[in-house]
Amino acid sequence: MTEHPPNPDIAASDAAGGTRSRGFMNRFIDTIEWIAAVFVGIVAADIFLLVVLRYFFNYQIPDSYDFGRLLLGILIFWGIAATSFRGTHITVDLVYANVGPRAQRIIDVFATLVLLFVVTFQTYTLFDKVVATANDNVLTYDLRLPTWPFFLVAWLGDVSAVLLIAVRTYRLIFEPEAVGGAYQIKPVE
Repeated sequence: MTEHPPNPDIAASDAAGGTRSRGFMNRFIDTIEWIAAVFVGIVAADIFLLVVLRYFFNYQIPDSYDFGRLLLGILIFWGIAATSFRGTHITVDLVYANVGPRAQRIIDVFATLVLLFVVTFQTYTLFDKVVATANDNVLTYDLRLPTWPFFLVAWLGDVSAVLLIAVRTYRLIFEPEAVGGAYQIKPVE
């Protein structure tokens, strides 16, 4: 087996445990994860504000239900992008835990290819929903605001998921050390 030169796109650790050099792709991945985290914060703040206003001041923000469900949809699609790349979604490892490292890598590649296919198809169908919502001029109930921009932001999250899953697939096949290298099952405590 030949040695491969180090990949500059993979973060290198320094003696202090930090990172010295980060490639474009890692910064892109981090940006998508931060966007997903921002939407988690927005949804949490929205819910907190609505509860405080409703129960303490007997006031409801116009279109709060519409904004809540639209923001939750955005959060779901950006969350798919963040969890699909890192592989931090819920998995069932009954077979995976009982096979060797080579078979685990094959399972990882196959599962990621299936995920890439499914999310790509989902992205295609969600784009149709964005176009249909814009063409049909779907509006919120109280303020009569168009809803298609929310669908567009959710679709961008889905596009990000496709890109990140494609990067993960590439790395699983050609740079397995970039996605953890050692395939180990971490028990739940």
